[in-house]
Amino acid sequence: MMGNKTIEQTIIFTQMVANKQGWALNPDKAFYETLVEGLTKNYNRYGYFLCPCRDTEGSREADKPALCPCIWSRPDIAEYGHCYCALYLSREFVAAGKAPQPIPDRRFGEV
Repeated sequence: MMGNKTIEQTIIFTQMVANKQGWALNPDKAFYETLVEGLTKNYNRYGYFLCPCRDTEGSREADKPALCPCIWSRPDIAEYGHCYCALYLSREFVAAGKAPQPIPDRRFGEV
């Protein structure tokens, strides 16, 4: 197991993902911090950045689709303007001043 991550390291991770993908991070500071705390806890518990809005399936291999950014984030952002947990948003969505709304969970085929 790797060493524990700090909140600061997780913030850098989310910033790198957003920059690489051309996304924005949730502008709601308190909400964003809650998601970062969840990601950090998951990393320190499981050894990888499991989506903070999803439960583990029991192993890294089983959880692979839900590793942040999850495999559902791209289609969710394309369709809804943000991912399931609303950590990542399209820049257009943010620029339009829209607020994330609950969306179906593709992990369980709700779409």
